[in-house]
Amino acid sequence: MRKKYLFYFFLSLSTLCCLLSVFLSCGPYSFTGSGLPGIKTIAIPLFENQTQEYGIREELSETLVQAFIQNNTLKVVNERIAESVLKGTVTKYEKIAHTFDEQENVKEYIVRIYVKIVLEDKTHNKNIWEEENLEGWGIYSATEETEQDGKTKALAKLTEDILNRTVKGW
Repeated sequence: MRKKYLFYFFLSLSTLCCLLSVFLSCGPYSFTGSGLPGIKTIAIPLFENQTQEYGIREELSETLVQAFIQNNTLKVVNERIAESVLKGTVTKYEKIAHTFDEQENVKEYIVRIYVKIVLEDKTHNKNIWEEENLEGWGIYSATEETEQDGKTKALAKLTEDILNRTVKGW
């Protein structure tokens, strides 16, 4: 009889230890930006454009604003009242041949967009993160798509990388 009680005692104790280790090791989890303690708002002013590509700064800025609104981790507000500001410059735009067929005709092109970007913490007057040469790229078919399709893909990649870096700390 005593062995039976000891067995259940140790079983209960080991189960309790396992449960405690699981819950205590995980710690609290939050969906807020890991690198953004206390920051709830962001402004995204129009990016600068150092390229010859017309309209690129407007497209990128608008794509970023829409992505942050959709993500809903940070509220997009006017720069005057924002706790953080995402500023950027489009530094380079290029379209180059990417793949060729047997006759050496271009099958696909790749559009690459490079930006310099900084996320500023206005409350503490410091930079949260910055990147000198962030790249977004998009590949498109030479026969079935247009350069705009490649540019849209490159902007989507840039937007995803910037959003993740900002709200997830990646």
